[in-house]
Amino acid sequence: MSQLIDTHCHLNLGQYETDQAKVIEEALKAGVHQIVTPGVTLESFSSALALNQKYPGRLFCALGIHPTEAQQFSPEVYTQFLDASIHDGVVAIGETGLDYYWDQCPEAIQHHSLRQHIQLAKTTKLPLILHIRDKQDSTRAYNDILRILQEEKAHTVGGVMHCFSGTLDFAHAAIALNFKIAFGGVLTFKNAHQLHHVAQTIDLQHVVLETDSPWLTPAPHRGQRNAPAYIKYIAQKLAELRGLPFEKIAEITTHNARVLFKIS
Repeated sequence: MSQLIDTHCHLNLGQYETDQAKVIEEALKAGVHQIVTPGVTLESFSSALALNQKYPGRLFCALGIHPTEAQQFSPEVYTQFLDASIHDGVVAIGETGLDYYWDQCPEAIQHHSLRQHIQLAKTTKLPLILHIRDKQDSTRAYNDILRILQEEKAHTVGGVMHCFSGTLDFAHAAIALNFKIAFGGVLTFKNAHQLHHVAQTIDLQHVVLETDSPWLTPAPHRGQRNAPAYIKYIAQKLAELRGLPFEKIAEITTHNARVLFKIS
């Protein structure tokens, strides 16, 4: 069976409270060899670390505060994350970034949090997991994140553009800054024409796969809770778009994820 890696899955959230172990076992049986669970709040990284301890070598985690929760970030949190980063199960810093869609956190606070996460990544030599979301027909978040990444020299650590939904030009700009492009369930949506074009165009050496479970469930399970076992549908769609066998897509994206996160 081809091995796949889900590079972004929130298995430690409440949506899996009653059947977390079953969801993980189903993913492993479906060929999802490894999973990365990013932090989104101050509390979430401890539960993500606990999953790594329960499934060593299979489940990994990242340390971060989601941009909509950026008010939580402080010097004390920085120190807490720095101390936790020495754990073998920690493979990245994030999920951080910019979110102008929800208006839940002032942009200036988001910018400061993002810059602090970048500094943490550079100190720990871990890659970044970046979230970007903007209002419809706006590119401000995309422009701002590129500027901040350049100013903070984030290319020295690189990382991944989580749940990519940007333009081809933005994908090329991100790749030039040493970031991978992560395709998720939206790639399977029929009307995702811009994303399909990006997936057909960029070099596959820059691509990884994710589910962002429990959200953004791929076809044919749209409307249901997402799960890491469903990453096969994203791989199948990418194989279709590129005219390649499923096994080749699995091989390339799994290799890319292991190099990115330095996991064996």
